[in-house]
Amino acid sequence: MRRELRPGDLLDEHGRLAEPGWAKSEVRRYDRAAIAANRLRIKEWDYYCVLTPERGLALTVADNGYMGLLGVSWLDFAARTEVTENVMTPFPLGRMKLPASADRGDVLVQHRGLRIEYRHIAAARVVTVDHPRFDGGRGLRGELVLAQPPMDRMVVATPFPGAPKAFYYNQKINCLPVSGTITVGDRTYSFEPDTAFGVLDWGRGVWTYDNTWYWGSASGVVEGKPFGFNIGHGFGDTGAGTENMVFVGGVGHKLDEVTFHLPPGVADGAAHDSADWTFTSNDGRFEMTFTPILDRAAGTDLKVLASIQHQVFGRYNGHVILDDGGRVEVRDLIGFAEQVRNRW
Repeated sequence: MRRELRPGDLLDEHGRLAEPGWAKSEVRRYDRAAIAANRLRIKEWDYYCVLTPERGLALTVADNGYMGLLGVSWLDFAARTEVTENVMTPFPLGRMKLPASADRGDVLVQHRGLRIEYRHIAAARVVTVDHPRFDGGRGLRGELVLAQPPMDRMVVATPFPGAPKAFYYNQKINCLPVSGTITVGDRTYSFEPDTAFGVLDWGRGVWTYDNTWYWGSASGVVEGKPFGFNIGHGFGDTGAGTENMVFVGGVGHKLDEVTFHLPPGVADGAAHDSADWTFTSNDGRFEMTFTPILDRAAGTDLKVLASIQHQVFGRYNGHVILDDGGRVEVRDLIGFAEQVRNRW
């Protein structure tokens, strides 16, 4: 059965997930010191993605135990191009000091000339990036303010079958209006809060070795109200709570199962942006078509360690049914959908 999480510690005295389920706020307290698994297996990350109908910026700070990662992606939807650059660090093992809460604590990291900062201010988050060597020396720098009025979010605490020390604690905060500028090369781009929206993907956990997950997200304005959603499946045992939720005017509407239908031939090597994706739900409340613009693809396959990623950006069309039975029609809402397989 689905279970809404109650307040308390995320892990019990044995380092195991105290209660699986879902919530609309950060009700469970994460404590890295309470984890019972090997430190090399701990994974912590903060990922921001800011999109407008024309462009986007994605920033990653991740401490994956034996490997740290700082990532910067610049997306140009008109040109259908993207540039992604990652800087890796060996064996951070918690030294990146990612905070135990999505609502408190700052992230300040710098390595090999790339600096990324996430800071909390009153009712907002400030994201700063400076990457002088980005894109062959063109450089990318700037600062964005992501406002965060009172709003629901998607929270899940997910176990993994047969792995009692493994868990996935994840928060997705959609519909963050964005203001600020990013300079790429000699051109400066403005982000305005009526057309630019961000999402935070905040995760802490211990995963099993081989996983394939599916994630989709979009934020914007629909029918005059802030609107967004988070959808996903394939990661851990979601019997107590899926990560599917729709947000309208700051209010979360919980969904059950959503299935991703990828373009034909993807498993045989076809590009993930070769045709539309479709999404269906077991309760009929989320029915959507996704038309790709570009595929931010990345792949590392060392056999024992591998990460094959396809984050596809595009536009959603379809409808959702809210908790009260109301229907919302979605037209050309910018967002992304992804398929990722990791062995690490």
